[in-house]
Amino acid sequence: MKSFTKPDMTMVLGGLILAGCLWAFLELAGMVVSGGTAAVDEKLLLLFRTADDLSDPVGAHWVEELMRDITGLGGVGILTFFTLASAAYLLLIKKPKMALFIVVAIVSGTLLSFALKYGFDRPRPDLVPHGSYVYTHSFPSGHSLMSALVYFTLGTLLSLIEGRKRVKVFLMSVAALLTVSIGISRVYLGVHWPSDVLAGWTVGIFWSILSLMIASSLQSSGTIEQETDDNDMSHDKSALHNI
Repeated sequence: MKSFTKPDMTMVLGGLILAGCLWAFLELAGMVVSGGTAAVDEKLLLLFRTADDLSDPVGAHWVEELMRDITGLGGVGILTFFTLASAAYLLLIKKPKMALFIVVAIVSGTLLSFALKYGFDRPRPDLVPHGSYVYTHSFPSGHSLMSALVYFTLGTLLSLIEGRKRVKVFLMSVAALLTVSIGISRVYLGVHWPSDVLAGWTVGIFWSILSLMIASSLQSSGTIEQETDDNDMSHDKSALHNI
């Protein structure tokens, strides 16, 4: 009887996560279209507003300013910067195929985000004044989708070329913290319903996991570069020491 290897188990786990994300998004989208999330969306959105003045978000003024700073981390400019910086880093360490893969994965995910937004055509929340400028439709949240897509994709794909487990854990922890914080900031600023954010997370995670599985498969076939192990890093340090 054939035993499952670590790559096999990784693919099985990835497939289960993909199925879960797809199911969650379809269920959520169906509820949004039918109006099933309206009551919960309104209740959660109003939790971030002062009861006697809906134009005033809860917390001190510095909290509101902090939320604007956090939401900016999910903007097109910042995400483009991190994507290009990561690609440049991969080129610097001589992994051009992985750099190209990252750019393709994120650009294709961006196109998916716009397609979903214009396909569902959900209006933005009108219960409270917006604390940030908006230009597109509401469902799913583009900031939530793209932050999950970009930060998790960068975290997972960079971890594929990083052999040290502590660095892998650090990369994924930072990705998770950024993604959750950006999603919360969108609701706090009144520019998205909570269901928009949840939908954005599910699609973003789906795309990042799919990208990881494809990249892992391409690594196994030798199409793109393998991870850097500790021995390689020690060799590089020795080479630098001898310069």
